[in-house]
Amino acid sequence: MNLVIDIGNTQVKFAVFSNKKILKTIIEEEVNPEIVDELKREYPDLKQAIFCSVKDMDKNLTATLKDKFDLFIEMGPQTPIPIENLYETKETLGPDRIAAAVGANSLFPCSNLLVIDAGTAITYDLIDENNRYLGGNISPGLEIRFKALHEFTKKLPLVERSDNFPLIGKTTEEAIRSGVQSGIISEIDAMIDKIKDKWIDCKPILTGGDSFFLMRN
Repeated sequence: MNLVIDIGNTQVKFAVFSNKKILKTIIEEEVNPEIVDELKREYPDLKQAIFCSVKDMDKNLTATLKDKFDLFIEMGPQTPIPIENLYETKETLGPDRIAAAVGANSLFPCSNLLVIDAGTAITYDLIDENNRYLGGNISPGLEIRFKALHEFTKKLPLVERSDNFPLIGKTTEEAIRSGVQSGIISEIDAMIDKIKDKWIDCKPILTGGDSFFLMRN
């Protein structure tokens, strides 16, 4: 039984796994060791943990978490992984990106894969059929685009996402919402098409906090 702690830019996710099945998930704004204690009481066999963070974490916090498990793995540039990493600046590669690549490869080994992680940022990561991580791209996510239009202009309002948006906006709010959301959808579609031009059998995998929203649209 394993505990996975995923610290993103805006949320902290806890997930309890057993035989590759998720038994429980918790989403918080901050890392709280008390949640770990509660999960360990609920699942006495929870003795292994994997920790992945895109932020610089307090060493005392990670030491505290490490003390709670028989086996504790913190994802980083030196963490052994089952795929070959061909990124040229491995020390700058986000652990969330390589973790997503490893996860996709474990689900579809020896396959060409494009992992699209739609969160605060949208990342595109490519793994080939030889189980090699080739690299990828980073693009602003939904919230960043909405906030950027508001903060870097004089009069544009801050607009929230919506499942209902026209192809062509007839108000400023509609124009922003359609521009941002249609723009991201078009970007993702175009990236998939370009990758498939070179890797015809490439499987796109969509994940991340905004994945369900994008899939609906």
